[in-house]
Amino acid sequence: MTTHTQEGAAPVKRFGRRDVAEGAPVVVPVVVAEVVPARPPAAAKIEQMTAALRVKALQQVDPTTVADMPVAALQRYLEQVIHQIANEDRHQLSGREQAALAEELAQDMLGNGPIEPLLRDDEVTDIMVNGPKAVYVERRGKLELTDVQFRDNAHIAALAQKIVARVGRRIDESSPLVDARLLDGSRVNVVFPPLAVDSPCISIRKFSRRRLGLNEMVENGTMTRGVARMLGIAARCRLNILIAGGTGSGKTMLLNAMSNMIDDGERIVTIEDAAELQLQQAHVIRLETRPANLEGTGKIDQRDLVHNALRMRPDRIILGEVRGPEAFDMLQAMNTGHDGSLATIHANNAREGLTRVENMVMMGSFQLPTRAIREQIVGAIDIIVHIERMQDGQRRITQVADICQMEGDIITTNDIVLFEFEREDANKRIIGHYKASNVRPSFQGRLDYYGLARSWTTANGEV
Repeated sequence: MTTHTQEGAAPVKRFGRRDVAEGAPVVVPVVVAEVVPARPPAAAKIEQMTAALRVKALQQVDPTTVADMPVAALQRYLEQVIHQIANEDRHQLSGREQAALAEELAQDMLGNGPIEPLLRDDEVTDIMVNGPKAVYVERRGKLELTDVQFRDNAHIAALAQKIVARVGRRIDESSPLVDARLLDGSRVNVVFPPLAVDSPCISIRKFSRRRLGLNEMVENGTMTRGVARMLGIAARCRLNILIAGGTGSGKTMLLNAMSNMIDDGERIVTIEDAAELQLQQAHVIRLETRPANLEGTGKIDQRDLVHNALRMRPDRIILGEVRGPEAFDMLQAMNTGHDGSLATIHANNAREGLTRVENMVMMGSFQLPTRAIREQIVGAIDIIVHIERMQDGQRRITQVADICQMEGDIITTNDIVLFEFEREDANKRIIGHYKASNVRPSFQGRLDYYGLARSWTTANGEV
């Protein structure tokens, strides 16, 4: 089609659809340029070179040669190996990056991998590895995310297997749950796939390098001077004490502190799932449970160890945590001449602690009437101490209860000491006070026998 814009003008040819209206705007096609993939950033290149160096360095290191090396010596040796490989393969990594890789490999081989700095940090009380990029810690009672990272799930799995292998245990898909410990006594729990859906999980309850006594716990606000003196007197009078509290409330810490009051001349047997108690006395026998082997046999639980401990002529038996039918054997031991025994239990207060002991005795399928179980509890346990990690992150003793007697079918208790909440200050720190009871305790005869009745009265007034 040919048109003329004006007379005498050159004809303008239009191409395209014939039904375009006269004077309609002409659509100019847009030319899309070919997308050229961007070059990988410097960080990605460094990561690729580091991964290649890691593989080659591990291939050149003989495990039998470095097994007995100190970590520092191994790190220096690895720096030389990495530097040589980097020069041969022309990897442009700085000296700092090569040193960081050498430190990482040294900790993976002989240490505890990426979490080693967290284990050396005295402010960290718990370490929780939820995934390669999700490592949390607890500081001053509060959880926080760290910048510590693993390479992948296989890196976490390798560390977990190394930790549990040190104490003769195993972790894999056929046995995906395990309790273990580090060399310093820190408690470790590992969950493997398929139970852990996204990643192997490691939970570490660190054992404090600073061994706290009752006086140190007074200084950090766990209790007052009067409460500490009362607990010390209770331990010296060989009272049977049950320490109750929630997870991470400080039960084991308090048990360790109270054990310092035990006389050095006594024979003590400790029983734990994973040995973490650190008693100061010279005559201590430490027993630890054992899981089943690959064939599903050979399991030794806490109940078996309590049975055996009774044949070892102990003066005191200390159970790290009562969580099953061994509660019945614990009561039997406390009722048969092993005064001064201690144990911990998960409970929200003293009354719930007694209920849990009763329920755990029933777990053993003992055909005992409820009243008989409760009479054994009253005869065995003298005091329940409840410790709590409160909202401000501070661990505090909130209740010390005297197990008095049976009234009908009910166990009666008396709160010797009770923490009463008042308010929160401007820093969200809990303010409260202890209220002491002036009622004569059910174990007054024991105080008189050991000549500590007057000291108990004095401590009661200092609460």
